Amino acid sequence: MFVTFLANLRSAGVPVSLREYLTLLEALKADLAGKQVEDFYFLARTCLVKDEANLDKFDRVFGQTFNGLDLGAGGTGTEARELPEEWLRKLAEKHLTKEEKEQIEALGGFDKLMETLRERLKEQKGRHQGGSKWIGTAGTSPFGAYGYNPEGIRIGQDESRHRRAVKVWDKRTFRDLDDTVELGTRNIKVALKRLRRFARQGAAEELDLDHTIRATAHRGLLDIHMRPERRNTVKVLLFFDIGGSMDDHIRVCEELFSAARTEFKVMEYFYFHNCPYEYLWKNNARRHSERLPTWDVLHKYGPDYKLIFVGDASMSPYEIAYAGGSVEHWNEEAGSVWMKRLTDHYSRSVWLNPVAERHWAYTNSIRMIRELMDGRHYALTLEGLEAAMKELAR
Repeated sequence: MFVTFLANLRSAGVPVSLREYLTLLEALKADLAGKQVEDFYFLARTCLVKDEANLDKFDRVFGQTFNGLDLGAGGTGTEARELPEEWLRKLAEKHLTKEEKEQIEALGGFDKLMETLRERLKEQKGRHQGGSKWIGTAGTSPFGAYGYNPEGIRIGQDESRHRRAVKVWDKRTFRDLDDTVELGTRNIKVALKRLRRFARQGAAEELDLDHTIRATAHRGLLDIHMRPERRNTVKVLLFFDIGGSMDDHIRVCEELFSAARTEFKVMEYFYFHNCPYEYLWKNNARRHSERLPTWDVLHKYGPDYKLIFVGDASMSPYEIAYAGGSVEHWNEEAGSVWMKRLTDHYSRSVWLNPVAERHWAYTNSIRMIRELMDGRHYALTLEGLEAAMKELAR
């Protein structure tokens, strides 16, 4: 198996020498990894990877080669697993056939959907289970929870299953990104370094050693010379999409956030949901009470800042194109209006998308965001990060 591991690493472009492979075998013979797969992973990475740019390739090959193995003490890898209890409690969910789903049609647009919801609220007097008209559960109505309709308003459901609601009528809790995450950030830092630019500025000074040596040798006496400290002059704004479908990408966003906090001396961050509107926030626990008007951000941070949007751009097209299209509040102006204001003010701006690029063509909202960004829309991968940093550094 270890020979296969070596061959797979070389096939993936990781330059592993025979000497490094023998070093790993010697370490295993000395039982340095014990019986834990995590310890073996770090030992193998230490022995076989010389360049941090190859860490991602190593991780992929390691996962493919040793997939399914349980190296923990006493583990057989065949223990039975119980189904989660919540799966068994979701008995209200519909299991419609493909033909039945094809027969269900949307009501005919955002305006008609909102008008119909207002009428239902006036008419309905009690709770409903199933059915195709009233606000309830496990039905085919466009209003309610745990049912199926291609286009509707989700009311009273703890999480999204299909992520197709055009509006959500629930209190939703989002979690702040953790900027202390370190695992997996090193490759991201390498990519972000392309954007850094240093200059001599500020009141702080440092010893100019070369000049001091030359001046001392010339005069015959100690002649100390100082120079302004070199500082990173790049200013960055990070706008993170948070909550909803972005829950699937929290890990990679936390890694990006953590790397950016250490790579840029001047960095500010804000959160939005799906599309930027008239306000942003910095604390998700208080996002309804401590909002910051987007106009204030535009006025406070000048056009010399680089703006980086991070989001999956996966939403209802109404959220981008319509006033009132936001899933959580009534926005007076369409998301596209705010996107244009931001990109006009920050001429150096990019959008990083954690969704795999091969899936972009199947989501209308991703196409719309790409158009609003004039093509400055990149995958949140190492290659995409490098391309985005080159764009911002132009």
